[in-house]
Amino acid sequence: MHVDLTLLMVNAAAIGFIHTLVGPDHYLPFIVLSKARGWSLAKTTWITLACGLAHVGSSISIGFVGYALGASLSHLNLIEEARGKIAAWILLGFGLVYAAWGLHRARRTGPDGHTHSPGGFLHAADHIHDPATGETIGLTPWILFIVFAFGPCEPLIPLFIYPAATGGWPAAFAVAAVFSAATLAVMLTVVLASSFGLKRVPLRSWGRYSHALAGASIALTGGAIRAFGL
Repeated sequence: MHVDLTLLMVNAAAIGFIHTLVGPDHYLPFIVLSKARGWSLAKTTWITLACGLAHVGSSISIGFVGYALGASLSHLNLIEEARGKIAAWILLGFGLVYAAWGLHRARRTGPDGHTHSPGGFLHAADHIHDPATGETIGLTPWILFIVFAFGPCEPLIPLFIYPAATGGWPAAFAVAAVFSAATLAVMLTVVLASSFGLKRVPLRSWGRYSHALAGASIALTGGAIRAFGL
Protein backbone atom coordinates (compact mmCIF):
# COMPACT_ATOMS: atom_id res chain seq x y z
CA MET A 1 0.00 0.00 0.00
CA HIS A 2 2.89 2.35 0.77
CA VAL A 3 4.37 1.76 -2.71
CA ASP A 4 0.97 2.24 -4.36
CA LEU A 5 0.42 5.51 -2.50
CA THR A 6 3.88 6.74 -3.46
CA LEU A 7 3.18 5.99 -7.13
CA LEU A 8 -0.18 7.74 -6.91
CA MET A 9 1.44 10.82 -5.41
CA VAL A 10 4.12 10.88 -8.13
CA ASN A 11 1.42 10.52 -10.80
CA ALA A 12 -0.64 13.23 -9.13
CA ALA A 13 2.31 15.63 -9.24
CA ALA A 14 2.99 14.86 -12.91
CA ILE A 15 -0.67 15.18 -13.91
CA GLY A 16 -1.06 18.40 -11.95
CA PHE A 17 2.01 19.84 -13.66
CA ILE A 18 0.91 18.90 -17.19
CA HIS A 19 -2.78 19.75 -16.65
CA THR A 20 -1.90 23.25 -15.47
CA LEU A 21 0.81 23.97 -18.02
CA VAL A 22 -1.32 23.01 -21.06
CA GLY A 23 -4.32 25.00 -19.79
CA PRO A 24 -3.77 28.72 -20.51
CA ASP A 25 -6.85 29.56 -18.45
CA HIS A 26 -4.77 28.70 -15.38
CA TYR A 27 -2.38 31.61 -15.87
CA LEU A 28 -3.17 33.87 -18.85
CA PRO A 29 -5.91 35.93 -17.10
CA PHE A 30 -3.53 36.78 -14.24
CA ILE A 31 -0.67 37.69 -16.59
CA VAL A 32 -2.65 40.06 -18.82
CA LEU A 33 -4.58 41.67 -15.96
CA SER A 34 -1.44 42.14 -13.89
CA LYS A 35 0.13 44.03 -16.78
CA ALA A 36 -2.99 46.04 -17.69
CA ARG A 37 -3.88 47.01 -14.12
CA GLY A 38 -0.33 47.54 -12.92
CA TRP A 39 -0.54 45.01 -10.09
CA SER A 40 2.57 44.57 -8.02
CA LEU A 41 4.17 41.12 -7.99
CA ALA A 42 2.96 40.70 -4.39
CA LYS A 43 -0.66 41.47 -5.35
CA THR A 44 -0.40 39.23 -8.42
CA THR A 45 0.89 36.45 -6.16
CA TRP A 46 -1.91 36.54 -3.61
CA ILE A 47 -4.65 36.86 -6.25
CA THR A 48 -3.22 33.91 -8.20
CA LEU A 49 -2.80 31.86 -5.03
CA ALA A 50 -6.34 32.60 -3.79
CA CYS A 51 -7.88 31.68 -7.15
CA GLY A 52 -5.73 28.55 -7.42
CA LEU A 53 -6.81 27.39 -3.97
CA ALA A 54 -10.46 27.97 -4.92
CA HIS A 55 -9.84 25.99 -8.12
CA VAL A 56 -8.46 22.85 -6.47
CA GLY A 57 -10.45 23.23 -3.25
CA SER A 58 -13.81 23.16 -5.01
CA SER A 59 -12.99 19.89 -6.78
CA ILE A 60 -11.68 18.31 -3.58
CA SER A 61 -14.87 19.35 -1.77
CA ILE A 62 -17.08 17.87 -4.49
CA GLY A 63 -15.05 14.64 -4.51
CA PHE A 64 -15.20 14.36 -0.71
CA VAL A 65 -18.93 15.07 -0.37
CA GLY A 66 -19.86 13.06 -3.45
CA TYR A 67 -17.94 9.97 -2.43
CA ALA A 68 -19.16 10.23 1.17
CA LEU A 69 -22.75 10.29 -0.13
CA GLY A 70 -22.14 7.31 -2.43
CA ALA A 71 -22.06 9.14 -5.76
CA SER A 72 -20.38 7.29 -8.61
CA LEU A 73 -17.32 8.59 -10.41
CA SER A 74 -19.36 9.09 -13.58
CA HIS A 75 -21.85 11.30 -11.71
CA LEU A 76 -19.04 13.36 -10.22
CA ASN A 77 -17.47 13.75 -13.66
CA LEU A 78 -20.80 15.06 -14.97
CA ILE A 79 -20.83 17.66 -12.22
CA GLU A 80 -17.29 18.69 -13.11
CA GLU A 81 -18.22 18.92 -16.79
CA ALA A 82 -21.17 21.19 -16.00
CA ARG A 83 -18.98 23.38 -13.78
CA GLY A 84 -16.43 23.62 -16.58
CA LYS A 85 -19.03 24.91 -19.01
CA ILE A 86 -20.23 27.52 -16.52
CA ALA A 87 -16.67 28.67 -15.82
CA ALA A 88 -15.91 28.96 -19.54
CA TRP A 89 -19.01 31.10 -20.15
CA ILE A 90 -18.18 33.35 -17.18
CA LEU A 91 -14.61 33.74 -18.44
CA LEU A 92 -15.83 34.53 -21.95
CA GLY A 93 -18.42 37.02 -20.73
CA PHE A 94 -16.01 38.71 -18.35
CA GLY A 95 -13.41 39.02 -21.11
CA LEU A 96 -15.89 40.60 -23.53
CA VAL A 97 -17.19 43.08 -20.95
CA TYR A 98 -13.67 43.95 -19.84
CA ALA A 99 -12.55 44.42 -23.46
CA ALA A 100 -15.51 46.74 -24.08
CA TRP A 101 -14.63 48.71 -20.96
CA GLY A 102 -11.02 48.83 -22.11
CA LEU A 103 -11.98 50.24 -25.53
CA HIS A 104 -14.28 52.77 -23.86
CA ARG A 105 -11.46 53.81 -21.53
CA ALA A 106 -8.99 54.06 -24.43
CA ARG A 107 -11.29 56.42 -26.32
CA ARG A 108 -11.56 58.64 -23.23
CA THR A 109 -7.80 58.65 -22.64
CA GLY A 110 -5.76 61.13 -24.62
CA PRO A 111 -2.18 60.71 -25.81
CA ASP A 112 -1.03 62.32 -22.57
CA GLY A 113 -2.54 59.44 -20.62
CA HIS A 114 -5.21 61.55 -18.92
CA THR A 115 -8.96 61.07 -19.00
CA HIS A 116 -10.82 63.89 -20.77
CA SER A 117 -14.52 63.00 -20.61
CA PRO A 118 -17.08 61.47 -18.25
CA GLY A 119 -17.19 57.73 -18.24
CA GLY A 120 -20.81 56.78 -17.65
CA PHE A 121 -21.72 53.21 -16.78
CA LEU A 122 -18.59 51.56 -18.18
CA HIS A 123 -16.38 53.92 -16.20
CA ALA A 124 -17.41 52.12 -13.00
CA ALA A 125 -17.75 48.65 -14.52
CA ASP A 126 -14.57 47.39 -12.86
CA HIS A 127 -15.24 48.54 -9.30
CA ILE A 128 -17.81 49.48 -6.68
CA HIS A 129 -17.66 51.86 -3.72
CA ASP A 130 -18.02 50.86 -0.09
CA PRO A 131 -21.28 52.52 1.01
CA ALA A 132 -19.87 53.16 4.46
CA THR A 133 -16.44 54.55 3.63
CA GLY A 134 -16.68 55.42 -0.05
CA GLU A 135 -13.49 53.47 -0.73
CA THR A 136 -13.07 51.82 -4.12
CA ILE A 137 -13.38 48.03 -4.14
CA GLY A 138 -11.95 46.33 -7.23
CA LEU A 139 -14.25 43.73 -8.76
CA THR A 140 -11.69 42.09 -11.04
CA PRO A 141 -10.02 39.84 -8.41
CA TRP A 142 -13.43 38.73 -7.12
CA ILE A 143 -14.64 37.85 -10.61
CA LEU A 144 -11.50 35.81 -11.18
CA PHE A 145 -12.05 34.07 -7.86
CA ILE A 146 -15.60 33.10 -8.89
CA VAL A 147 -14.40 31.84 -12.27
CA PHE A 148 -11.77 29.63 -10.66
CA ALA A 149 -14.13 28.41 -7.96
CA PHE A 150 -16.41 27.15 -10.73
CA GLY A 151 -13.51 25.90 -12.84
CA PRO A 152 -13.05 22.16 -12.30
CA CYS A 153 -9.85 20.16 -11.92
CA GLU A 154 -11.09 17.22 -13.97
CA PRO A 155 -8.12 14.89 -13.29
CA LEU A 156 -8.36 15.49 -9.55
CA ILE A 157 -11.66 13.66 -9.02
CA PRO A 158 -10.44 10.15 -10.02
CA LEU A 159 -7.09 10.83 -8.34
CA PHE A 160 -9.01 11.60 -5.15
CA ILE A 161 -11.62 8.82 -5.34
CA TYR A 162 -9.28 5.89 -6.04
CA PRO A 163 -7.07 6.28 -2.94
CA ALA A 164 -10.19 7.05 -0.87
CA ALA A 165 -11.66 3.70 -1.93
CA THR A 166 -8.44 1.70 -1.52
CA GLY A 167 -6.50 3.46 1.22
CA GLY A 168 -8.98 5.65 3.08
CA TRP A 169 -9.33 9.40 3.50
CA PRO A 170 -5.71 10.07 4.61
CA ALA A 171 -4.41 8.60 1.34
CA ALA A 172 -6.97 10.54 -0.69
CA PHE A 173 -6.08 13.85 0.90
CA ALA A 174 -2.35 13.14 0.56
CA VAL A 175 -2.75 12.62 -3.19
CA ALA A 176 -4.99 15.69 -3.47
CA ALA A 177 -2.42 17.77 -1.58
CA VAL A 178 0.36 16.75 -3.97
CA PHE A 179 -1.79 17.50 -7.01
CA SER A 180 -2.78 20.86 -5.54
CA ALA A 181 0.81 21.78 -4.71
CA ALA A 182 1.94 20.98 -8.26
CA THR A 183 -0.95 22.99 -9.73
CA LEU A 184 -0.30 26.03 -7.57
CA ALA A 185 3.45 25.86 -8.14
CA VAL A 186 3.03 25.89 -11.93
CA MET A 187 0.44 28.67 -11.80
CA LEU A 188 2.62 30.89 -9.64
CA THR A 189 5.81 30.16 -11.59
CA VAL A 190 4.31 30.93 -15.00
CA VAL A 191 2.33 33.96 -13.80
CA LEU A 192 5.14 35.58 -11.84
CA ALA A 193 7.84 34.88 -14.43
CA SER A 194 5.65 36.27 -17.22
CA SER A 195 4.51 39.26 -15.15
CA PHE A 196 8.08 40.07 -14.15
CA GLY A 197 9.14 40.00 -17.79
CA LEU A 198 6.20 42.05 -19.05
CA LYS A 199 6.85 44.78 -16.49
CA ARG A 200 10.02 45.50 -18.44
CA VAL A 201 8.26 45.70 -21.81
CA PRO A 202 7.20 49.29 -22.63
CA LEU A 203 3.81 49.50 -24.33
CA ARG A 204 4.30 53.06 -25.59
CA SER A 205 1.34 54.01 -27.82
CA TRP A 206 -0.37 50.66 -27.16
CA GLY A 207 -0.54 51.33 -23.44
CA ARG A 208 -3.96 52.94 -23.65
CA TYR A 209 -5.31 49.71 -25.18
CA SER A 210 -3.81 47.39 -22.54
CA HIS A 211 -7.18 46.78 -20.85
CA ALA A 212 -8.92 46.06 -24.16
CA LEU A 213 -6.15 43.64 -25.16
CA ALA A 214 -6.33 41.96 -21.75
CA GLY A 215 -10.10 41.51 -22.06
CA ALA A 216 -9.77 40.15 -25.59
CA SER A 217 -7.14 37.64 -24.42
CA ILE A 218 -9.39 36.45 -21.60
CA ALA A 219 -12.41 36.19 -23.92
CA LEU A 220 -10.37 34.15 -26.41
CA THR A 221 -9.27 31.86 -23.60
CA GLY A 222 -12.88 31.29 -22.51
CA GLY A 223 -13.93 30.74 -26.12
CA ALA A 224 -11.13 28.23 -26.67
CA ILE A 225 -12.21 26.28 -23.58
CA ARG A 226 -15.78 26.14 -24.89
CA ALA A 227 -14.73 25.21 -28.42
CA PHE A 228 -11.87 22.81 -27.79
CA GLY A 229 -12.31 21.75 -24.17
CA LEU A 230 -8.87 22.99 -23.12
